[in-house]
Amino acid sequence: MVFKDWVWLILLGLAGFLLGGVYVTWKTSRMFAFVLLAGAILAAVGAVTWMI
Repeated sequence: MVFKDWVWLILLGLAGFLLGGVYVTWKTSRMFAFVLLAGAILAAVGAVTWMI
């Protein structure tokens, strides 16, 4: 397999990692949680786009 085949999986894992960060930081710092959420959404959209 070529690296291009793994990019979407890495992006999906990154989105999950960032969502975990959103869950942890939600009660202490909502602004930072929103920044992490935006990153997670971008990573998830990038993963779906890469799969297509």
